[in-house]
Amino acid sequence: MNPSGKPRATGRSARPILITAVLVVVLVLGAIIYVMINNQGSTPPSPEAPESQTDEPPAVVDASSHILDDGGEGAVEVVEFLDFECEACGMFYPIVEDLREKYAGEITYVVRYFPLPGHYNSTNAALAAEAAAQQDRLEEMYNRLFETQAEWGEAQESRADLFRGFAEEIGLDMAAYDAAIADPATLERVEFDFNAGQELGVNSTPTFFLEGEQLQLQQLDDLENAIEAAVNGEE
Repeated sequence: MNPSGKPRATGRSARPILITAVLVVVLVLGAIIYVMINNQGSTPPSPEAPESQTDEPPAVVDASSHILDDGGEGAVEVVEFLDFECEACGMFYPIVEDLREKYAGEITYVVRYFPLPGHYNSTNAALAAEAAAQQDRLEEMYNRLFETQAEWGEAQESRADLFRGFAEEIGLDMAAYDAAIADPATLERVEFDFNAGQELGVNSTPTFFLEGEQLQLQQLDDLENAIEAAVNGEE
């Protein structure tokens, strides 16, 4: 007994407490070390990287492209990006018409819109053509626009009313025509061709593609020579 009357802790009774405390510390340290060792070299899995996407140019012809002549299987494919107000397109128009007749059944002839920003009515003309296309009358409007180009080309005011008159002359359903002209989707269809042309490297009109390859024309007869060679299977 100590003077206070409380039992004195003996060395023997204190030793188990000390050993227990040491064991607890050792176990805790061991657990920490175990976690650290098992985490070394193993990082959480990172999300899979998205597959790389290559920017491929659009097709020269797609499902929405307008075909004036379908030569059938094996025919040579000719595509023209055009602007109805473009004087060079107007100059090529009779050449193209002669070639379409000469190679009928041997070529597939496709037209796509490429209204140049510098031409005041090129988009209006393309809208008129697309509105006619929605009634399966594209070729009639295509011909009318080129045949009258001298009357309205280079005008600095809208000639949309004149184009509407062409629609009446070729016998279109005028309510449907007016609705198509007012529908933003019609402009979007024109812009679709224009944007595709830009991605394909078109920067002027007319631009021709033969079997998917852009032609570089230097002379007026270069187009016919290229078509003739393709039809005859020449390189």
